[in-house]
Amino acid sequence: MFISTTSLGMRDQTSLPGQRIKGQIKWFDPIKGFGFLSDAEEGADVLLHSNVLRSFGQSSIAEDALVEVVAIQTARGRQAVEVLSIAPPPLNAQTAAPIAELAAMSEAHFAALPLLPARVKWFDRNKGFGFANIFGRTGDVFLHIEVLRRCGFVDLTEGEAVALRVFLTKRSMIATEVSAWVNVGGGSKVESMRS
Repeated sequence: MFISTTSLGMRDQTSLPGQRIKGQIKWFDPIKGFGFLSDAEEGADVLLHSNVLRSFGQSSIAEDALVEVVAIQTARGRQAVEVLSIAPPPLNAQTAAPIAELAAMSEAHFAALPLLPARVKWFDRNKGFGFANIFGRTGDVFLHIEVLRRCGFVDLTEGEAVALRVFLTKRSMIATEVSAWVNVGGGSKVESMRS
């Protein structure tokens, strides 16, 4: 695979060979606009810039998320130029069911819920929660930080387009899964909003 360096803002107009790399996110800071992933093949760490992540449809990524990227070698080291896939961090006992209402539900039940197009109303990483609105429907959907982490996110920005799997409780709607809208295929896997 060859990547044009002009799309990366580099002065050199030549194309560089890109290398597919699978690894795990060591850290990512959306404020700084970058982070690093460790190469599963034990190579040098790979820089992941926020612009590359945004091209994939996400503004943040959780530590330990499993990632496949195309990277190039630069004078400063290896740098991701394209994100090919992101898988959430492996589940552990602490992140398996962060919300009491979700603890009794199976993963198969959650997977059967339709993906719904939504827009983030607000999210406060420090408080650990926020809300989104499903297109064409009234009411807010509760977004819990642990659900975000389980889905490979660390933060969401106001107005960000996402796809949600939503569970109805007696009091509210709760997101059980958050996906980047762009990765849902622009709606091909998303339930139409027929009322």
